[in-house]
Amino acid sequence: MKKIPFGIIGCGLMGREFASAAARWTHLPEMDVAPEIVAVCDANPKLFPWYTNHFPSVRQATEDYHALLANPAVEAVYCAVPHHLHREIYCEAVASNKHLFGEKPFGIDRPANDAILGSISRHPGVLVRCSSEFPFFPAVQRIGRMIQSSAFGRIIEVDAGFLHSSDLNPQKPLNWKRQVQYNGEYGCLGDLGMHVCHVPFRAGWIPRNVRAILSNIVSQRPDGHGEMAPCETWDNATLLCETVDTASGEVFPMTLKTQRIAPGEKNSWYLKILGMQASARFSTKNPKRLELLDSNDGEQMWRRIDMGHETAFISITGAIFEFGFSDAILQMWAAYLHELEHGRPPSPLAGCVTPEETALSHRLFTAAIKSQRTTAVVAVES
Repeated sequence: MKKIPFGIIGCGLMGREFASAAARWTHLPEMDVAPEIVAVCDANPKLFPWYTNHFPSVRQATEDYHALLANPAVEAVYCAVPHHLHREIYCEAVASNKHLFGEKPFGIDRPANDAILGSISRHPGVLVRCSSEFPFFPAVQRIGRMIQSSAFGRIIEVDAGFLHSSDLNPQKPLNWKRQVQYNGEYGCLGDLGMHVCHVPFRAGWIPRNVRAILSNIVSQRPDGHGEMAPCETWDNATLLCETVDTASGEVFPMTLKTQRIAPGEKNSWYLKILGMQASARFSTKNPKRLELLDSNDGEQMWRRIDMGHETAFISITGAIFEFGFSDAILQMWAAYLHELEHGRPPSPLAGCVTPEETALSHRLFTAAIKSQRTTAVVAVES
């Protein structure tokens, strides 16, 4: 099996998730390419032992990302750092001719995203993709096949969202995601929005305007030093978009929600599509259940299907068993490695977010910020 030597810049939660996925690669018996973690980088060297103890392949551990990018043994980079560092590190990674898999939102704001895409355009031989794992749940892969085959008919409405309650406790200490200088003005949109946009954008459902309602619910939090500090970023966002189906030219409403403070939600991603011929709904709250409605059979009745481990990339796990978050991470990484090796994903929704899709998200989020400020419907630039 071909090995792709990877460096990780940002050794926190998602860096460990990638490394753990690499350690599970034998779960994917039909893959002909695999990642090998050879270098790690973080400003906090206390994170290094977890990597060096578990991965003998790691031969470089550095606090300087320039040193990692200069390492000729590193062919590709996974970068999971705060948003204000995206422009600098992503552009330098691409300029060093390293393949890049980066975290959302691909720049703290639109100018940063423009700069990243400019760097990519100057290095066409580098594969650059963005993280978004939820579409790799088996039910969503099936929905993707329905979209591809036009099974829904004319789209009536789409509702998608990502809701969690990690910030429900007002005594949770302030972190970088609550500060505009690190997280950006988008707030929860930058942090969560690409997860919600991935399937609609890949389906060719493009917002042409938006009315946004953004909420800063907890305005201050403990700063870790006995004082209270301001929370500057949006906790929750609801976007109502007039959306065009590029396949048909027809227009429909689409609602996108991103919430860090959602009582009753641990960490729920959901998607509902209503169409003239068929409809579908799914939530990770019940990861096995896919609900479908056939509008052509005369009965308005949802049927429930239990999805098993029916994945885009074949796994050793039996098809009858349940699928979870770590499986979605593994499938997402399989998609990136497959495209790196073979030049294209096996199907549209078995591919990772493209730089162009991140650019569309920035245009949407920029319009949403303006909509919140002016309490008006704002056009999304094409």
